[in-house]
Amino acid sequence: MSADQGEGEPIDFDSEVPTTELVRNPSAVPETSVKIHRQRRRSRPRSKTIALKRLTRAELRAGAAAYPPVDIDRPKTRAECGAEARPCPWVACKHHLYLDINPETGSIKINFPDLEVWELRDTCALDVAERGGITLDEVGLVTNLTRERIRQLEVRGLLKLKGVSRELR
Repeated sequence: MSADQGEGEPIDFDSEVPTTELVRNPSAVPETSVKIHRQRRRSRPRSKTIALKRLTRAELRAGAAAYPPVDIDRPKTRAECGAEARPCPWVACKHHLYLDINPETGSIKINFPDLEVWELRDTCALDVAERGGITLDEVGLVTNLTRERIRQLEVRGLLKLKGVSRELR
């Protein structure tokens, strides 16, 4: 920001710094632009993890009493599930986007702590996959992760697939 521009004054976009100057001198980026980008990035609430190891026995008993096991027939195939009403009521399903459950540790990650299940635009990863390919940004919005984290997970998955394909040869 130039010295003659105050903190709250609008930026004159007609006198924009050339792109080559921004590459050579990152400080030429208007300060308000950086602040807006940072604010957008921080505006989404981060996911919250509930680690079973940190819960006391009393908390575990209270949770078990509040939510006793129910004997309801859950869908077992995609054909049965696809006909269900949306938003998907089966939050414990591994394809549901509201929760992630780590089978090794038993920890539960709530992906959207600021929303209720019925407020999610998409609740099933299989529904999103049926619509076709989406960008990293769109995957980030669906999973409440950053674009960079999605890219890292994609690379890790591709490396695992490459290792499995070598073993099958």
